[in-house]
Amino acid sequence: MISIQETGTGWRSAGSVVARRLLLDRQAEFWMGELDPVRSRAEIRARVVAVVEETEDTKTFVLRPNAAWQGHRAGQYSSVEVEVDGVRVRRCYSISSPPGEALVSITVKRVPGGRVSTWLHKHTRSGDILRLGTAAGDFVLPAATPTKLLLLSGGSGITPVMSMLRDLAARDAIHDVVFVHHARSRANVIFGEELSELAARHAGLRLVLCLDDEPSAPRGFEEARFANLVPDFAKRSTFLCGPGPFMDRAERLWENVGASALLERESFAPTTAPARMVSSVEGVRVRLARSDRAVAAKGQGTLLEQLERAGERPAHGCRIGICHSCKCRKQTGTVQNVVTGEVSSEPDQEIQLCISVPRSDLELDL
Repeated sequence: MISIQETGTGWRSAGSVVARRLLLDRQAEFWMGELDPVRSRAEIRARVVAVVEETEDTKTFVLRPNAAWQGHRAGQYSSVEVEVDGVRVRRCYSISSPPGEALVSITVKRVPGGRVSTWLHKHTRSGDILRLGTAAGDFVLPAATPTKLLLLSGGSGITPVMSMLRDLAARDAIHDVVFVHHARSRANVIFGEELSELAARHAGLRLVLCLDDEPSAPRGFEEARFANLVPDFAKRSTFLCGPGPFMDRAERLWENVGASALLERESFAPTTAPARMVSSVEGVRVRLARSDRAVAAKGQGTLLEQLERAGERPAHGCRIGICHSCKCRKQTGTVQNVVTGEVSSEPDQEIQLCISVPRSDLELDL
């Protein structure tokens, strides 16, 4: 503890001690990074130890994180930060490995035009270093495993529910589990071989693959076929993840039979599409308290987009209000949430830059 006296000399002396400590901390962080790029007291860094080709457009990156990683629960996600064209960019990806292991896996489907997924697929190799965020998300299994469980996924939505299944297998807790997965074809089934092996090894697991290229098969989720495949679905605790339209259709089925309370869904898209809104104030001034800068926010766009256009690089991840990576404190001013429509005018409130538009001059803790 530093004792600060009330004399001018005391203040200067204490300030000098603090400055030296900060300098030493920064120097230590620098040299730790030079000696071993994974070591850091401030950041979660992970070395890529393997890259697994799952399908033609999906890869699993097996990572060994440093001591800053605090673990995850099956079904959670983490942000991944890479540098693309000199700019650090973050995206959120579900963790596909079970909790409690030394290695952590993220499984990434390459999205056409996707900046980070394309970069990861093209450039990431064994030995590379990635920056991770703390595991987050409440799409997780309860502490007590449900007696009857249904895992329902489509496409790359299999990633978090695969983490759940691997967790159950590791705990020998696969007793009455139905796993229904939708894909374009057998070749597009992510983790297909492992799923088959798990089904063969565990009598309590029933695997159902719904493939679009099967003769006379409907494309995607179809209520009548699904109800025939899983007649007791309304009595099972269900975890659902996949494309938005796929999940919306499944959710309506659960609502129609009065079983919504048993359905948990994960999505990297907001349930209500954010509207493009225009600030009612021309030339809104946004002051960034930490950097003592001010930028002008004009016309359309969220605060994140406005700040990026002004040359700022605030932390962000999903850009749609899911991951909370861009959360910051609004010290003064008014913003509107473009997803909920809620207006925030109270001082010292936390907001998300990616789903907030300015309605007055602002001061942000950035």
